[in-house]
Amino acid sequence: QVQLVESGGGLVQAGGSLRLSCRASGIFFNVNTMAWYRQCPGEQRELVAKITDGGITNYPDSVKGRFTISRDNAKNTVYLQMDSLKPEDTAVYYCSATPPFTQTFWGQGTQVTVSS
Repeated sequence: QVQLVESGGGLVQAGGSLRLSCRASGIFFNVNTMAWYRQCPGEQRELVAKITDGGITNYPDSVKGRFTISRDNAKNTVYLQMDSLKPEDTAVYYCSATPPFTQTFWGQGTQVTVSS
């Protein structure tokens, strides 16, 4: 059974930082592309950061230079370091795991709220 468990969300003031963690189980973590998405009420889920099994990262312009994704294969964990947070970063953040040639798995989400 695949499980992705996010943690680290919360309330922070604008300009502050948070680090999200996502621990995976039930998958061969090393071969998965891991990613973070976020979703606001009434809006589509959007990609925030992605890291391949080879460590290649990808970010949209909205977070580039402020967010950093990393992975620790020994701990089956992916991280999202979020710095210089803005109120528009407020959303539910989801972790995802995509193994080769199969479906994407999702975590339950963690709320991030940035106050102005």
